[in-house]
Amino acid sequence: MESADTQTRLNIAPLAANTSLRTLAYDAIKKAITEMDMYGQESEIRLDERQLSHDLGVSRTPIREALTVLEQEGFVRSVPRRGIFVVRKSKREIIDMIIVWAALESMAARLAASRASDRDLAELRDMFHDFEEEAPSEHMNEYSNANIRFHQTIIRLGGCEMIAEMTANLFIHIRGIRAVSVRQENRSQRSLQEHRAIIAALVARDADLAERLVREHTLGLAAHVEKHGRFPS
Repeated sequence: MESADTQTRLNIAPLAANTSLRTLAYDAIKKAITEMDMYGQESEIRLDERQLSHDLGVSRTPIREALTVLEQEGFVRSVPRRGIFVVRKSKREIIDMIIVWAALESMAARLAASRASDRDLAELRDMFHDFEEEAPSEHMNEYSNANIRFHQTIIRLGGCEMIAEMTANLFIHIRGIRAVSVRQENRSQRSLQEHRAIIAALVARDADLAERLVREHTLGLAAHVEKHGRFPS
C-alpha cells in the first residue's frame, strides 16, 4: 500500500439550521463516507476538518463533535499530528464481515420469500431491466449501484428490524467491497445471473432455495476477496 495519504473532499451539501448541528453534521458525514469509494484506492483517506466546516456551512465545533461520535463508532480514527482518517478494514476483517452479512442477508431472504408482496418482487426484478439487452460491463457504474440496491432491498423485504440494524454499519464496508469486486474477473455478469436466480426463488416463494442462493452468492464474494483482494494490512 502506498504510504502517502489522500485528503478527500466529501460530496456533501451545506446544513440547514436545526436544533442539533452536531446530529446533522454526523448524519451528513456518515452518509458521505458510506457513499465514497473507500476501497477503490490504495492510499489512506484523510478528512479535512476545515473543509468539512466550509462544505457544511457550520462552525468547526459541531464538526469536531460529529467526528468524535464517528470515531467512537469506528468509522474514523484520529492520528496525532496527522489528522482524521476514514477507517478501512483489513482483508481478514472484510472476509469476516462478509460472512456475517451472508448469514444475515440469507435469513432476510428466507423471510422475504413469505413476507414480500408481489409488487415488491416485481420492483426487485426491475432493478436489472436495463441490463437485459447489454452486458453489465457496458454500464458498470449503473450496475454497481443496482447491485448494492439489490442487497439492501433483500434486507428490507425480510421485514426484520434487528437484521436491518445489524447490517446498517456493516453496509459502509460491504458497499465499498462490492463496488470494487464487481469490476474484477467478470464478476458483474456472474453476479447478474445469480441475482436473477435469487429473484426467481423469491417469486416462487421457495424460502429454502432463496436462503441458500443468497448465502452462496455472498460467500462467493468472500472467496473472491480471499483470492484477489488487496486491502489495508
